[in-house]
Amino acid sequence: MQKQRVFSGVQPTGNLHLGNYLGAIKNFVNLQNKFDCVYCIVDLHAITNRQDPKELKSNILETIASFIASGLNSEKSIIFNQASVAAHSELAWIFNCVARIGWMNRMTQFKEKAGANKENASVGLMVYPNLMAADILLYKATHVPVGEDQKQHLELTRDIAKKFNKDFNCGDYFPIVEPLISKEMSRVMSLRDGKKKMSKSEDSDFSRINLKDDKDLIDKKIKKAKTDTAAIPSEVNGLQNRDEAANLISIYANINKIKIEQVLKEFGGKNFSTFKSKLSESIIEKICPIGKEIKKLLKDTNYLYKILEKGSKKADFIAKNNLKEIYEIVGLAKFF
Repeated sequence: MQKQRVFSGVQPTGNLHLGNYLGAIKNFVNLQNKFDCVYCIVDLHAITNRQDPKELKSNILETIASFIASGLNSEKSIIFNQASVAAHSELAWIFNCVARIGWMNRMTQFKEKAGANKENASVGLMVYPNLMAADILLYKATHVPVGEDQKQHLELTRDIAKKFNKDFNCGDYFPIVEPLISKEMSRVMSLRDGKKKMSKSEDSDFSRINLKDDKDLIDKKIKKAKTDTAAIPSEVNGLQNRDEAANLISIYANINKIKIEQVLKEFGGKNFSTFKSKLSESIIEKICPIGKEIKKLLKDTNYLYKILEKGSKKADFIAKNNLKEIYEIVGLAKFF
């Protein structure tokens, strides 16, 4: 029986952090043993906001290095960058003609990213959910790992697939993709503000643990991580309205592959200085070997280019075959 297919894309932001690892990459590694996995560095999505060309190229290499250092295997999974497969853009245009303007207007992430000056935002930023749908459906993916902030886009992908299938009377040509929601924590919050997601864009470097941080810097960041003055509770409901405390405890549970209840049983009643020492040790043990491997891989760019080339060829083969069928369904033709 053929494996079901997973698709996921990651923007090439460079300098990936603990949130990227625990929220996505760690799950990618686990999924490659159960599914036929396609992992894409979505550089076309990145340019919906202005990018420095040299930095963008560098970030693509750093992202692929982070993938490999974290355990993704280019023999098990297809790993490539979006711009190498032109069919993504071609299918996105078809989906621009299938999706409705009202659907785009309801996308909350556009409103968040465009801010108050949405009239000055790029058209690409508004319609990039259609490109996201094209990324997924081009490979007829059956499953997509998603976090809470991506559910709306997956719903749009499902709506586009249903409308395409109905409009062109093509049965179930596009599968109705299902979300894969990890039982483990998917969102890692800032070390400075437990209400904000950990992000590279936050000004303070002490708000996040970068995958390339050394052990001394990780230890320093955890010691300075914001908490409150109360002791660690013994029950989960004791974490209510304690965002920073809940974040650190969730990170510890995820890193050590245990339940939050077990963490609270071990540390309940103790102060955070004791807990932070243990948390720091756990993060250093997991992240520092990844960081060392990233730095090693970045010195061998030819190896990284070969991985991207191999993955792009595999992805392009699937994409071209599917796009040929899609052109037939729509009534488009290529004469050379």
